[in-house]
Amino acid sequence: MNIPAELKYTKDHEWVKIDGDVATIGITDFAQSELGDIVYVDVDTLDDTVEIEEVFGSVEAVKTVSDLFMPLTGEVIEFNETLEDEPELVNSDPYGNGWMIKVKLSDNSQVEGLLDAEAYQELIKG
Repeated sequence: MNIPAELKYTKDHEWVKIDGDVATIGITDFAQSELGDIVYVDVDTLDDTVEIEEVFGSVEAVKTVSDLFMPLTGEVIEFNETLEDEPELVNSDPYGNGWMIKVKLSDNSQVEGLLDAEAYQELIKG
């Protein structure tokens, strides 16, 4: 299971990469493996400000649809449009080309509430 140390994580299996006041967000390797083959990524919150823990979109796999939860409050400034044609990138490259959204953060202090790689590892071990 791949859990990059430089990223932050949520209990809902999103990963967060912080770059100044912009966060790139996707779902973890664990999440994509649990979901199975992803066939569609739906994000309808572009240009909206979404509060922490609110739903910013959903991901559809062959057998299930799963909500995506906002790890940090902010404005959704970009959606990875490549996923419209290649949603399977979430499976094959969850931390790279399979990223989902970029968010301009409203409150950088919320980052402190995210899990580090070690804490996320403990979470998924159960």
